Amino acid sequence: MEIRNRITGSIIATFAGDSLAGADLTDMNLEHADLHEANLEGAHLVYANLRDANLVGARLINADLRGAHLNRANLSGADLTGAKFGDGTHGGAAVLVECNFSGADLRRVDLRLADLHQANLEHARLNEADLRGATLCMTNMRFTDLTGSLLIDADLREAELCDAMLSGAHLNSANLIHADLSRAHLGATTGSKAAVLNLANLRGAILHGARLDHTVIQEANLRDADLTDSDLSHASLTGSILRNANLTGADLSGVELFLVTLDYAHLSGARNAVIPPTKTGWR
Repeated sequence: MEIRNRITGSIIATFAGDSLAGADLTDMNLEHADLHEANLEGAHLVYANLRDANLVGARLINADLRGAHLNRANLSGADLTGAKFGDGTHGGAAVLVECNFSGADLRRVDLRLADLHQANLEHARLNEADLRGATLCMTNMRFTDLTGSLLIDADLREAELCDAMLSGAHLNSANLIHADLSRAHLGATTGSKAAVLNLANLRGAILHGARLDHTVIQEANLRDADLTDSDLSHASLTGSILRNANLTGADLSGVELFLVTLDYAHLSGARNAVIPPTKTGWR
């Protein structure tokens, strides 16, 4: 099997057989490689250079990509189920800046501490993925399925999570400053509990129309957040700060607001809100 440069057509490497399943490509320079629809199941790509590579529709199930560089690589529609991109150390995590994972299958992948800055994950499946400490700022995750994923300490500043599925996700201490979670689903579903966002920083985040019912958002920062028309019914907001947050039209059924900081919060038209008499300054 020949691996060619997708731009020049020149041969980069030659392998016996017609598959790269289980192949050892450790440290190999595969920049601009044309690997679309290639079978790389179980392949060892540790520290490989895959910058700008074409991996559209490739099969990378259980592949080892720790420390690999895939900046601007195209993995749209690829099957990466169980692939390993991180090992819990900064030096061993893959670099995936501006990588295209649109529609890719990333269920149960290990992306701990991986750098996915400005990556495209729209419509990707990341169910039960491990994204602890990953850099996801300015990442496109519209319509992405993150059910049951681990996003603890993840950097999601200015990330686009519109219409994303986050039921059962763990976002403790995640940085979601100015992230857009419009219409995102974080509430409980059949088979999944609601998301947990304890100590998360959601300052200035957009949560318009988001489903946050039964979520646990304790001691979180929601200052200046847009929660208009969101469903916060039975959410636990103990110790959270909603100073100047916009809760217009939000459903606050069963929410114990006496445990929340509501200074200058907008509550006009909020549904089923029970405002304790000790709370002042809200509008």
